[in-house]
Amino acid sequence: MTYKMIVLDLDDTLLQDDHTISPRTKKALMDVQQLGVKVVLASGRPTYAMYKIAEELQLKDYGSFILSFNGAKITNCQTGEELFSSTLTPETVHHLYELSRRENVWLHTYVGDSIVTEAGNPYTDIEGEITGLEIFEVDSFVDSIKEPVVKVLMLEEETKLADVEQKLQQELAGQLSVMRSKPFFLEFTEAGVTKGTSLHQLIGKLGIEREEVIAMGDSYNDLAMIEFAGLGVAMGNAPEDIKAKADYVTDTNMNDGVAKVIEKFVLKTAQLV
Repeated sequence: MTYKMIVLDLDDTLLQDDHTISPRTKKALMDVQQLGVKVVLASGRPTYAMYKIAEELQLKDYGSFILSFNGAKITNCQTGEELFSSTLTPETVHHLYELSRRENVWLHTYVGDSIVTEAGNPYTDIEGEITGLEIFEVDSFVDSIKEPVVKVLMLEEETKLADVEQKLQQELAGQLSVMRSKPFFLEFTEAGVTKGTSLHQLIGKLGIEREEVIAMGDSYNDLAMIEFAGLGVAMGNAPEDIKAKADYVTDTNMNDGVAKVIEKFVLKTAQLV
């Protein structure tokens, strides 16, 4: 199979634990782009928090794309044009706030290039560190959300949040997409919006078949694109239930798992390794 697109989650997949790309992985990604393979970044992160990595990989020069907010936005790196954008109404966000109060978990969302929360907490602090976005603590979350937002996060320790996830997936079925991106991040986007559905849209615009796509990820918000792609790859550091649904399991993010897939399935075929 000749692959034409490689789609990568960022945290704990493309990126090492210190949020950098290893030299081996960067070289592999630059090599495949020179062959004409599109490298697409797909993350739960806001678009703004993905630009630095896109610039490092020269995605603008190669005419590639970013799928941000778990697929709720598709951005053309070359032109800056948004090819797709999905949002939640203020009323929906206010309802999620009430649910977070009921379930006794933290909540935040994004306004512009900032994180908005009603109360500081260690998990929102982690999001701020990962994304580089400024955190604003407001007196009233509901009063602060007057316009549509792209997504909302509930946050708490893993065991508690797993229970909340199961409950709200049932309660909000057909209304919202509900999935965890990290053990302590539970994300809400418009119903039917996932990395998988956005990837489907993108390849349709580019005339690429799903069989020609490799998608790699490590977490539950990556599962839709892993299952959609012709070659769905789970990282070695992914949970066992994610690995069980992947076509292939590679090494961990700390051991060049992404590079090893590219070398095995793309560069070896092109005799560049």
